Amino acid sequence: MSESAAKPYLIRALYEWCGDAGYTPYLAVKVDENTKVPTAFVKNGEIVLNLSPGATHKLTMDNHWILFNARFGGLSHEVAVPMAAVTGIFAKETGYGLAFKAGQPGDSPGSPPAAPVEGGNGKAETKPRPKLQIVK
Repeated sequence: MSESAAKPYLIRALYEWCGDAGYTPYLAVKVDENTKVPTAFVKNGEIVLNLSPGATHKLTMDNHWILFNARFGGLSHEVAVPMAAVTGIFAKETGYGLAFKAGQPGDSPGSPPAAPVEGGNGKAETKPRPKLQIVK
């Protein structure tokens, strides 16, 4: 079995192992034109994402995409990562995990499917935070 065929299964297995062991799963991603992440958090063409249940909302992992919503700087963002862009998954606390070669541009299966969003309008939530004020 090739690495690309086994990769989604290995990522899901390490994700479940982290959860069972009480560790925080982190995903290392090589950002390209098919990867949808907040660009302000990309460093040197890469980003590391916290995949823990407390950090993500509506996480789905299939054989082609990892999709979820997460807060970055207080704002909700849709995240879509093609499996080809994943360069590793590891436990934050121990560093134990697996590293993968990043796929070549064009290896991903096209556009990501519509990611689930909290608002249901197909756009990332960008509402300003509510402000408290004194009413006399």
